[in-house]
Amino acid sequence: MSSSVVETTRAELGLVVVYLNKAEARDKICRAIQYGSKFLSDGQPGTAQNVDKSTSLARKVFRLFKFVNDLHALISPLPKGTPLPLALLGKSKNALLSTFLFLDQIVWLGRTGIYKNKERAELLGRISLFCWMGSSACTSLFEIGELGRLSASIKKLEKEIGNKDKHQNEQYRAKLQRSNERSLALIKAGMDFVVAFGLLQLAPKKVTPRVTGAFGFASSLISCYQLLPSHPKSKTV
Repeated sequence: MSSSVVETTRAELGLVVVYLNKAEARDKICRAIQYGSKFLSDGQPGTAQNVDKSTSLARKVFRLFKFVNDLHALISPLPKGTPLPLALLGKSKNALLSTFLFLDQIVWLGRTGIYKNKERAELLGRISLFCWMGSSACTSLFEIGELGRLSASIKKLEKEIGNKDKHQNEQYRAKLQRSNERSLALIKAGMDFVVAFGLLQLAPKKVTPRVTGAFGFASSLISCYQLLPSHPKSKTV
């Protein structure tokens, strides 16, 4: 085995180590396992459903005190020039997601037996899921708004570039990359909305556990992709 192959393998393994050292990445891998198991079980008792339930409970430990992240974002100032509707959507998303994560901790306490009022824990669990669904809706609308702003900005830049190769323009490539990232975030938010809808069993005949599992698994894969460490960029020829 040549030294170049060893160095390349070492570098790739280094990226894997960096990735797996992220608590968020481990949580999303567990999420993929959870919803993949839900898809396989389709709500029926068995090994897959046991994996779904045990992984769901384990993930709640990863999210302890995670509500602080969105609480911090809620009270932080937005970038200058952000339109008021988008600002309100962004802050609403932060408030709802922070509430979901906070209430989810009480659900965890209830399922572990520390919090004894099971009926209250179940009620708070449903409220938390409604908060997550609302947050996903706000995220979807926010990303649509940002994509509209980016599209207008890209069109303006294309006019400025004129007949030159726009893909050689660093600013154009950066805006295009941001547009792709926001498009992916929009798809994920839409999927998360369906997952929350399914977990709440608002239309159990249409959004079955299998449908919920499929959307949750796909959403988890997107999250895993979004957390991948960046490779060093090679120069385009």
